Amino acid sequence: MRRTHRRFRPALAVAVVAALGFTACTDGDERPGLRPGAADLADPYVPGAGNGGYDVAGYRLAVRYDPATDRLSGRAALTATATIGLSRFNLDLAGLDVSRVTVDGRPAGAARDGDELVVTPRDGLPRGARFTVEVDYSGVPAAKTDGQLGSGGFLHTDDGAIALGQPWSAATWFPVNDHPSDKATYDVEVTVPDGLAALSNGVPGERTSADGWTTWRWAERAPMASYLTTLVIGDYRVESGTHAGRPMVTAVPASLPATGPEAASLARTGEIADFLASRFGPYPFDSYGGVVVTDARIGYALETQSRPVYGPDFFRGGRPNPGVVAHELAHQWFGNSVTLSRWSDIWLNEGFASYAEWLWEEHDGGRTAQRNFEIGYAAVDWSRPSVDPGRSGLFGTAVYKRGALAVHALRRTVGDDTFFRILRTWTAERRDGNATTEDLVVLAERVAGKPLRPLFDAWLVGGTAPALP
Repeated sequence: MRRTHRRFRPALAVAVVAALGFTACTDGDERPGLRPGAADLADPYVPGAGNGGYDVAGYRLAVRYDPATDRLSGRAALTATATIGLSRFNLDLAGLDVSRVTVDGRPAGAARDGDELVVTPRDGLPRGARFTVEVDYSGVPAAKTDGQLGSGGFLHTDDGAIALGQPWSAATWFPVNDHPSDKATYDVEVTVPDGLAALSNGVPGERTSADGWTTWRWAERAPMASYLTTLVIGDYRVESGTHAGRPMVTAVPASLPATGPEAASLARTGEIADFLASRFGPYPFDSYGGVVVTDARIGYALETQSRPVYGPDFFRGGRPNPGVVAHELAHQWFGNSVTLSRWSDIWLNEGFASYAEWLWEEHDGGRTAQRNFEIGYAAVDWSRPSVDPGRSGLFGTAVYKRGALAVHALRRTVGDDTFFRILRTWTAERRDGNATTEDLVVLAERVAGKPLRPLFDAWLVGGTAPALP
């Protein structure tokens, strides 16, 4: 973005949706070795988000969306493993109506509790069991208006829709374990009226049309956090090609000029990704790309996996903006491939992506990283920490700018060779997984062969300006 312990919650008092044929199954809670999965992962930055008791391996989503009515219908199939003996479990799903739920092909009890879908398998699930839950759902998806970035989630637009947002958005258009600690693969089919594009994450698949509707297919085979999913539907000029042997898909609204700053910025995606790979290690995904949107509610750019989405504000000056492309592409390593375990460590995403802007600017003939460090050092508010900045500071300058200062301070302390070896070791060893600040400190000390904890403490959380290394 530019601009785990699990808590057990008591049994929920849930309303049964009898009209949809659901049944409440609470007696399973007393079966030996089984108990309800947690309805909340207890991350204080996203209260209510995520669920415990299972780990999702993959999602298969088939959705149909009609912009004329703003109605979405879908079927989600989640393949998961029970991490405890489960009498029931929760999925995050905001506002949509559910008509059918099965677990391993058998009808399951289901009920709603706010933005939670509570699923009760007929026989329970023993610890270690691999299972598949299917959910049929439909309705008019809604935006989330209480996020730190303003409106997010599923946004109806003049010619389609945009599903986007951080730290959450996925639960507004499909049932999900909506926390970055549970990453999974995704297969997405999106059916829309002929003439509209339907863009998502990963490698494009076969596109088919029938009866006035076109189905677009996408597959993200690397594990992906739910907030990194996206769906962009509308009248877009889609460019498809390859880069470094991988698909490259970029899209700009058809209303924008083909030679405008938006298209010119996206055209540098491959070049910038190659430069970052020379610093961070191999590009971690099977496809490249980017999407520009013009909806004014999107006042940010977001690093949606393999295909970042860029809001209109970054191109107001009428000139290309490769800096924002560098920032969002850096997230493919820092944030997407190596994903935070908890939102209080968001500087691991934003500090490194902001630093990548400095690296790219210097490479592209602008200010050096050292000069940007000097400017930032003089301007930053040292009373605000980068680690655990509080919910109101989730996207604050301490996370972005102070985080970038800490990265450069590490570089000055250990030297260039060791610094870039730390970065490449981090992206290699933690690829496709989750991590914390503590994990980074331990790894950096191992690679550098020297204590670095005092350095990280001073530059990330200390209340006064640290001494320059």
